Amino acid sequence: MSGAWIVGGALRDELLGRPVRDVDIAVDGDPEHVARETAAQLRGPVFRLSEAFGAWRVIDRRAGRIFDFSRLQGHTIEEDLARRDFTVNAMARPREGGDLIDPFGGRADLEARTLRVLGAHAYESDPLRPLRLVRFVAELGFSADRDTENLTRAAAPRVAQAAGERVFAELRRLVIADGVLEGLMLADRLDVLASVLPELVALHSVEQSHYHHLDVYDHTLEVLRQLIELESGVSARLRSVLDEPLADELTRGQALRFGALLHDIGKPPTRDVREDGRVTFMRHDRIGAEMVRAVGRRLRTSERLSRFIEALTRHHLVLGFLVHERPLDRRQVYRYLAHTSPVEVEVTMLSCADRLATGGRNAERATEAHLELARELMDAALEWREHGSPRLPLRGDELAAELGMAHGPELGRLLSELEEAVYAGEACTRGEAVELARRLRSR
Repeated sequence: MSGAWIVGGALRDELLGRPVRDVDIAVDGDPEHVARETAAQLRGPVFRLSEAFGAWRVIDRRAGRIFDFSRLQGHTIEEDLARRDFTVNAMARPREGGDLIDPFGGRADLEARTLRVLGAHAYESDPLRPLRLVRFVAELGFSADRDTENLTRAAAPRVAQAAGERVFAELRRLVIADGVLEGLMLADRLDVLASVLPELVALHSVEQSHYHHLDVYDHTLEVLRQLIELESGVSARLRSVLDEPLADELTRGQALRFGALLHDIGKPPTRDVREDGRVTFMRHDRIGAEMVRAVGRRLRTSERLSRFIEALTRHHLVLGFLVHERPLDRRQVYRYLAHTSPVEVEVTMLSCADRLATGGRNAERATEAHLELARELMDAALEWREHGSPRLPLRGDELAAELGMAHGPELGRLLSELEEAVYAGEACTRGEAVELARRLRSR
């Protein structure tokens, strides 16, 4: 098939020996015609991606690949490549086979594991590209050359002009990449992070109490580092929970990484120093949850993802407050699970990463106690996740009839207290539940 070239990331990943799922094809002519021919050969669906740019998509279900067809950007394939972002993405090969077309030295940069932007114009044509550079560093493990770093820093303020959903799409891939920590550090150094997550940059130089050995920013990166280490050693039972799809093409475990990044963003506006010199961050969990919601709106994430990260932020301190109350009875365990639901599993894991990232005074003993309690609560949380909250031995309307009371807030309170009693094994039968409800009501 003449006049069609494989371009961009598919060719790059093929040369690197990486799996190729998404294939971009530049067409000299009408992309629809080539797309429909391909769909017929693959016996897969074909549909228009963009009215404005005339792009078409074909899905090869058997191979698990997606083919996107678009018109050449320019009169020749060389002109098309010149309008792309980085040299490693500015290569092409005829779709029917032939020599590599590499006008900017992309193959050499691949071998040198170097990311080199195709000049300042590449950033001027798309404000999102500086963030894409950071994402490639995290995904590929490459380094940017000095000129590219300088151009990226100069272009970084414009990243905020890109549409929120495009910014989030890049952030999502950055955060789930193996090299996320290296990517974030580069994003911070080149001022890209300040454009996309200024709430994180605001954590720099925010000193904490003597129970911490790092400022809030470095502590946050350490929490993420600890979380990644914990991910590799979880049980099969916990892994099945973390691998569940959540929202926005993220699993629960991947979304938990966003929780690690954002859980302390409420600290700068809540920092205070008491008369005795101790630093406090009162209500930073609540304020942080409100800030997370604002971040979600700005990045146009789904409501489901936003609520998940908000809940992690709001509840990340709960387990730590319980450490000094050990051993917990069944009622205390119930209250923890009911209070932190529906993130009871994930926030328990986040609290461990948070604790492991906290040095300072008495750190070793405090960490040991925290992890011991977390292991107990994780078992209960996984059980809760699998089976749900306790089932009462009678329905609410049945209890109302037994007690001769109307539906309303008082009935709801009684049902909640009965659920706690059932979890504690104190009201397992209908009769026990009714008798306990009578006693509770007469108090």
